[in-house]
Amino acid sequence: MRAVLAAVLLSVAASVAPAPAPVAAAESDLTIVSDARYDVLPESGIVRVTADLTIRYRRAETRARRYYVDHAFLAVMPGASGFRVTGDGDPSVRVSKEASTHTLLRINLGERLYGGGTRAVRLRFDLRDPGGSPSRELRIGEALVAFPVWAFASDGAGPSTVSVVMPAGYEVEVGSGPLPDRTVADDGRQVFRSGPIAEPGTFFAYVVGEGPGAFTEERLTLTVAGEPVTLRLRGWSDDPEWTARVRGLLEPAVPALAERIGLPWTAANPLVVEESSSRSTTAYAGRYEPAEGRVEIAYYADTFVILHEAAHAWFNGALLADRWASEGFASLYAEEVAQALGLEVAPDALTDEARAAAVPLNAWDPESDADSEAYGYAAALELARQVRNRAGDEVLRQVWADAAARVGAYQPEGRAAADAAAAIDDAVEPEQAAGPPDWRGLLDLLEERSGTSFEDLWRGWVVRPEDAPLLEARRESRAAYRRTVALAGDWAIPVGVRDALRAWRFETVGTYLADLQIVIGQREALESAANAAGLTVPNTVRDAFEAGRLADASAAAVEQLETVEVIVFAESSRPLEPDPVTQLGLFDQQPDVDLAAAKAAFASGDVAAARSAAADAQAAWDQAWDLGRRRILIALAAGIGLLLLLGVTLAGVRRRRGGILHATERSTPAPPSASSAG
Repeated sequence: MRAVLAAVLLSVAASVAPAPAPVAAAESDLTIVSDARYDVLPESGIVRVTADLTIRYRRAETRARRYYVDHAFLAVMPGASGFRVTGDGDPSVRVSKEASTHTLLRINLGERLYGGGTRAVRLRFDLRDPGGSPSRELRIGEALVAFPVWAFASDGAGPSTVSVVMPAGYEVEVGSGPLPDRTVADDGRQVFRSGPIAEPGTFFAYVVGEGPGAFTEERLTLTVAGEPVTLRLRGWSDDPEWTARVRGLLEPAVPALAERIGLPWTAANPLVVEESSSRSTTAYAGRYEPAEGRVEIAYYADTFVILHEAAHAWFNGALLADRWASEGFASLYAEEVAQALGLEVAPDALTDEARAAAVPLNAWDPESDADSEAYGYAAALELARQVRNRAGDEVLRQVWADAAARVGAYQPEGRAAADAAAAIDDAVEPEQAAGPPDWRGLLDLLEERSGTSFEDLWRGWVVRPEDAPLLEARRESRAAYRRTVALAGDWAIPVGVRDALRAWRFETVGTYLADLQIVIGQREALESAANAAGLTVPNTVRDAFEAGRLADASAAAVEQLETVEVIVFAESSRPLEPDPVTQLGLFDQQPDVDLAAAKAAFASGDVAAARSAAADAQAAWDQAWDLGRRRILIALAAGIGLLLLLGVTLAGVRRRRGGILHATERSTPAPPSASSAG
């Protein structure tokens, strides 16, 4: 969208500004003031000007002489015609001289005008639309009226007035000179009045009025990036040349733009391309309204403006957030496509006058004056050229694809990136940005995609003084991020860090990275201890780290390191050459099984089970000798007890045997003796 009406008005003013009414040297006391009325007659293609002139001859008479004039000169617009005068004395009018800047009229007063006298004359003439160039200063039609307004007076004369009468239904803007008093008549006609003009010889206004509902429509169907796209070309019914010109440019240019930008059609389909007038001194020769699916292109827009507006089908605020970026790259691609099509264009140039109004592009205000607008468009185009030269066309196409898909800079690295690359069935979605990239996001995407710095261009063209510290903080944060990525190795940095980088929240980035580095240090200690112990480190710390749960990751690292120490200490309790007593203590124990279970539990992340199993193994080894000794003592005690029991048992047996024999002897009768027999 290009603000060019101011330049048009300046050129118009230079070419048609009223010259002071020439008066012959002998008639230097002759003055003219006027009340001029401009009646717009679109159906006739004219503006009818009626100027009620008050002609005063101020030269004083003497008793000896009487002075008089019989004619006067008055300058009106070049190209005016149909001159007529009425008034006292039967006046007449003829063209005395025609020049590119004015037409000089000789008004014959008919009757002499003597010194001190005044004559009222009504001058009528027409401003007729000459046709031709769409940028001509005078256009009078039912769709558009555009014409200059002068106040008529001689040099140094008193105040004059101007009024303009527009038909009902026209949307009117007054550029340059003021016509502040606006009223609406009962029939809908609009009347604009100047009030007294102190210096009528320098007054100039430019009136533009757009009529209601005066469009004809043609449809243009194109193939853009392999898809059909329809453009509804709506031109004024009395300006078929505009429709033909725009159609002839857009038909080859739109597909060429899509190919160079590298994106499919992203605008409304169908898109309305509508002829328009400029609205004010800061209005646009082109304007894109994405919400309405409409592009407005001024009737006088040149080839470059038309191609620029076509490029806004992509660069329209939805792809890039900042005005300067959308305008600059729309101009860049308009320029490139024009060259490819062999079209002569005049892109915005960084003239000395434009540079005099230079501001950082981040400070380019849409409501700025014409000089700032000229600089903004020219500077944005020049920056876009330098970006293209440094990045190359392919990198730019990748950046536009990222911006269109809301893919942010700083995509995952480490395991997450490897997983994404290895994904076959389920694609890993890239991390998203919050919206279209602004000057910060665009810088990040350019540097991430190209591996080249663009900071110097941003400092030279884009940033305001208050933005500059952000670039310093960005450089430090990016360097710290890269160092942390290297330290993390195949571990993925949490998405929260990249979100903070993308949002340029560099204090948050610094805090986050410091916490990450603490966990990375704990990881290194843990992995070193685990490797020395022949243990497999579980993914608990890694998973918490990559999820951004750094407190959990740190606590898990501490707990796992302590568990490694428990397992190592348990294994150190294993006797190297167990003596028989220890072997006896381990007879029914399984510390190796417990230790293996501890290592397996650790590898699975079950540190509680690992500690418990390690403790069991350690206890078994630590208590083996005591247990063996107790077992020996118990065995000895059992053996002694058994011997004692055996002895007691044997003694008892003997006693029982002795008692039986004695009892037997007492109870058996003695055999008869020999003596008793005799």
